Amino acid sequence: MEENGVIKANSAIISPEKVGKVITIIVEVHVVHAHASYMKEMKKVFSGPEVQQCYYVTGEADFMLILTVSDMSEYEAISNRLFYNNENVKWFRTIVVIDRVKTTMDTPLPFLSPS
Repeated sequence: MEENGVIKANSAIISPEKVGKVITIIVEVHVVHAHASYMKEMKKVFSGPEVQQCYYVTGEADFMLILTVSDMSEYEAISNRLFYNNENVKWFRTIVVIDRVKTTMDTPLPFLSPS
């Protein structure tokens, strides 16, 4: 599967609590300019190490980001850098996660599912 490119990488799953990242935050971002060159830049900005996951999406928002932070002051610093000081961010909405009910990066493989 690695040779075919089905397996992109092997990685360790880190417990956020064990490394002090106790707060999970979901951020919806709506941009001012959606032209391809602007979106390419936004994808680059939102691909930094502080962003755990970034999705370019349809609907009211343009991007959905997942972050894990140690406290709200860390999130404030990130939001200042990524959103408030970014001229192409029209608005963003922050959702603070109460409980991580299920987190996985697994992709269901129908040919391996039990019959």
